[in-house]
Amino acid sequence: MDSSAPAVTLYAQIPYRDAPAALRWLERAFGFRTTMEWPDDEGGIQHAEMRFGDAAFTVFSDRAGYARPEPRGESVGFGLVFTLTSPEAVDTIHRSALAAGAIDVIAPADTEWGNYRCRVRDLEGYEWTFGTYKPGEPQDWSPQG
Repeated sequence: MDSSAPAVTLYAQIPYRDAPAALRWLERAFGFRTTMEWPDDEGGIQHAEMRFGDAAFTVFSDRAGYARPEPRGESVGFGLVFTLTSPEAVDTIHRSALAAGAIDVIAPADTEWGNYRCRVRDLEGYEWTFGTYKPGEPQDWSPQG
C-alpha cells in the first residue's frame, strides 16, 4: 500500500422499511452481529451498526420511502459483496440465507475470473453476494484450460 495514501474506511448505509425486523433477519440469515442499535421514537431504528468479520455497515428505518433498485433479469445489479475464506463458507452462508427466506439470485458457482460466489436477495429486495474473490489482490487472469 502507498504510504502516502490516507487511512480510509468504507461502510454502507442501508435503509429498511422495517429495520428492527431486518436486523434480526440479517443476524439469522448471514450470521451478522448487531454491535449498536439506537431506536427512534416511532418503533424503528434511528441508527444501528452491524459487523461481519472486519466488514461493517449501518441500518436505519426508511421513513422517506427511498426507491429500491428493480431487477433487470435476475439481478438488481447492485448490492454488497463480502469476501469469505473458502467455497465451503460460501455454501454454508447460502444455505443459511435460503433457510431464512432469501431469494436465490446466483447459486454458488465458480466464475471464469476465479471467484466462487453466490448472491441472494433479502426480504426488502437488497442483494448480498458472498464469494472468495478479494478485490485489489493480484490475480492470474490468464484463460483456464
